[in-house]
Amino acid sequence: MLLTRQKKQRQSIIAIRILIAGILMLYFVTSCGNEKQELVDQPLDRETMPAIHDDSVTMFISDSGIIRYKVLTKDWQIFDTSKDPHWYFPKGLYVERFDSTYQTLATLKADTAWNFTQRRLWRLKGHVFIRNTKDETFSTEELFWDERLQKVYSDKYIEINRPEKLMLKGIGFESNMSMTQYRIFKPHDTNVFVNETSEAQQAQDTQ
Repeated sequence: MLLTRQKKQRQSIIAIRILIAGILMLYFVTSCGNEKQELVDQPLDRETMPAIHDDSVTMFISDSGIIRYKVLTKDWQIFDTSKDPHWYFPKGLYVERFDSTYQTLATLKADTAWNFTQRRLWRLKGHVFIRNTKDETFSTEELFWDERLQKVYSDKYIEINRPEKLMLKGIGFESNMSMTQYRIFKPHDTNVFVNETSEAQQAQDTQ
């Protein structure tokens, strides 16, 4: 008799829980019904609404099992269904390239960046700064990196600092992908640096 009463109590508790869950589900569906209808009525703009949106991203990219690149960004938006599919980094992009011992070989940063995936074209804009494997630095306001043409270029003002050698300045720039062979189309105000200690040492070596 006691077991039967306990069984009935358990069944009553289960029935009450099911009833409460049903009421909550009904309330949820009813309260969200209008909102769902509004979302359906509003067409998705593939040009302004990213298919994927992520923030505070830190990504490591490996090559043959060895980490070669580190990518940092505060905002990564992917428009893979737009007319011109692209990745968008509105809050900046920072990239480091490593050697096999994880020492930094080169760096890149910009205030804003786009990667047009089908065209294989990168656009960097706003305080663009690059340091290549020769410790040379490049500063400009806009730079394009074309993977198909295997070149980097810009039609903006650019400054190239070659440590202990010279500072190159001018309008318009073109380079290979590794930023080690380059030219400025309209150079001006080139500053030559002379390291007196190095010059003196070279003079002694030749005597």
